[in-house]
Amino acid sequence: MDNFNVPTVRELLDSRADMYGDSVFIKFLRNKHVEERSFKRVRSDSLAICRWIRHFSRERMHIAIISKSNYEYITCLTGILISGNVAIPLNPDITAAEAAELSERADVDIILYEDEFSNRISEFKALYPRIKDCVNLGNYEKFEAIYKSYSDNSEFAELSDVTADKSACSVIIFTSGTAGIKKGVMLSGSSLVGNMMYKDYCDDIFVQNSIAMSVLPMYHIYCFTGDYLKNLKDGLQVCLNGSIRELNSNLLLFEPAVMRVVPMIAQTLLNRVKAKRARNPEMSVREATASVFGKNIKWLISGGAYLNPNLITEYEKLGIKLRQGYGMTEAGCRISVPGENVSPGSVGRIIDICKVRIADGEIQVKTPTVMLGYYNMPEESAEMFTDDGWLKTGDIGYVGENNELFVTGRVKNLIILSNGENVSPEAIEKKIMQSELVEETMVFAENDLIIAEIYPNYTTAKNAGLEEAELKAKLENLINTINGDAKSAHIISEVRLRSEPFEKNGTGKIKRIKNSY
Repeated sequence: MDNFNVPTVRELLDSRADMYGDSVFIKFLRNKHVEERSFKRVRSDSLAICRWIRHFSRERMHIAIISKSNYEYITCLTGILISGNVAIPLNPDITAAEAAELSERADVDIILYEDEFSNRISEFKALYPRIKDCVNLGNYEKFEAIYKSYSDNSEFAELSDVTADKSACSVIIFTSGTAGIKKGVMLSGSSLVGNMMYKDYCDDIFVQNSIAMSVLPMYHIYCFTGDYLKNLKDGLQVCLNGSIRELNSNLLLFEPAVMRVVPMIAQTLLNRVKAKRARNPEMSVREATASVFGKNIKWLISGGAYLNPNLITEYEKLGIKLRQGYGMTEAGCRISVPGENVSPGSVGRIIDICKVRIADGEIQVKTPTVMLGYYNMPEESAEMFTDDGWLKTGDIGYVGENNELFVTGRVKNLIILSNGENVSPEAIEKKIMQSELVEETMVFAENDLIIAEIYPNYTTAKNAGLEEAELKAKLENLINTINGDAKSAHIISEVRLRSEPFEKNGTGKIKRIKNSY
């Protein structure tokens, strides 16, 4: 996009602190009490972290952070970004071996870690002896001391007088693909902020003082840029959920109007509403919904994996808009976003700062927020782009009316049978997922035959009074119906039922098995 000029993270933080001042920005539960932080306080605390970091060294460093999403995570990650250093957010559940491997590949200088990683830190240092410093972030009292000691009025005040190069790498985010080695996506400050500067298509939600709840891990670009940077830009209140185990109680505590979720969370919450009504038949739909979500919920925005249109229909019955967006870390995050009038089968409208074309069925993107490349992986970086500079998403799809984007499968997941036929497993999976009796499914090839493995929705089956044999028969009838309209190469030869959900990666996507032919 010509003349694409966006503020730095620091400029965004300053402008919103000046604009919204003492209005509440972050809310979280601590010691059974709700605490609030204003826009001004978030700026002040983030600048203190910036000064604390630069007190270690004024040289540019690569700083890894291993922590669950909390207020201190936000101030640490923001402080790293505005200090001109490079942030490497890692999964808080990471093993010492993987942390050492990714630190080696990302040239990490310092690691900030929470207490729960303490029992892995000795092993980590033995595996990665190049580390210059390991800082236990400890508990919040330690942070309160940092915020005070490195405040605007402290002797360290001038350490925040730094202008980060917004075109330089600001963050390295390791992709959590369903197969293959993780790659460190390098994003600039312009990518992080610029990807939030699109026109919204649901104007009644992203407005000042609207309440959002953050439930996904912030070491993913989808959550950090959406739940933090975009809500910072728009002036929303952000309520931090903490552990997923606390989701049910925190929904009722904070009563958000909007949440970003993955389909698995949307399905789980829907099941809770249905269970409430089954146990309390006198409850109205509105009452049952409010007993799960609180009274304010309007929107759920889904990403990270395929969203079953049946879920969208079910949520409409509850008076909740559920729609999906689409993006990838390599594009800076968002490529398309939900809106009021987009069709349920789409992944939203393409954002106005992004161009999309379809080449040989593949969705390709050109956007000013595209990655700088994979860290220390020039060949893999080059492979992600066409000769004329378009990012290859690896997804199959098409652009419909009103600039709506539709994703129908993955290039790498195409099943190529011995007769030369190409079969998109996702296309078959979407048909299977139309049944409310199916919670998860994966289609793959085995000995040149198409196999469908299904994890049934046991809650729905139980509520319908279905025994195991009846459930199996209904699912087999579903497959027979799908086969009746399918091309010969797409015929499902075998159905396998699972008693446990599929293994998933960090973003909730099913880890696909290697196809065998």
